[in-house]
Amino acid sequence: MNTKILLAAAAVAALAGCQTLPKTQPAPTQTINAPIKFSIGGKIGITSASAEGNQSGTAFYAWTQDAERFAIDLTGALGIGATSISFDGKTATLTSERTGEINASTPEELLLRATGWQAPISQLPYWIVGRAAPSDSNHSHDDAGRLLSATNGDWTANFEYKGNTPNRLRITHTDGHRVVMTMTHMQ
Repeated sequence: MNTKILLAAAAVAALAGCQTLPKTQPAPTQTINAPIKFSIGGKIGITSASAEGNQSGTAFYAWTQDAERFAIDLTGALGIGATSISFDGKTATLTSERTGEINASTPEELLLRATGWQAPISQLPYWIVGRAAPSDSNHSHDDAGRLLSATNGDWTANFEYKGNTPNRLRITHTDGHRVVMTMTHMQ
């Protein structure tokens, strides 16, 4: 399996955005003025379309987000060994047994540097708590006010729920790339 695709999946799971919470309708577990804060665990899978056909991989993760800072640990990390990704507000760092340490000034730059891949990284924290991201061009809600879908550029996220917070995100790109995240909210 292509190492860059595997790193992309790990990085997509791990690279949360560097934005603060917008002043829009709050998700049930987030207040309007509070920064995004959560602790989740789950599984991420990625399917990448290429000229050679589809490639896919999965990993388990634990993700803690506090405003723009985050830390993510991946295990069974898509064939690339144990992987940690963090952002302290100034530097994004990916460390894995296979790649060593890679640093960048933003999570988006880190993903591009590590994998050559672009993804809707800054939107993930919003989507994880069931909120539309400020840069989403379109979104829809169910009768209970929960976010059902959000579009950001060529990416579309679809949400599944158990209660008030999403427990699964299906994120697809118009070129066939797909990311599926299952989430158990611990906070």
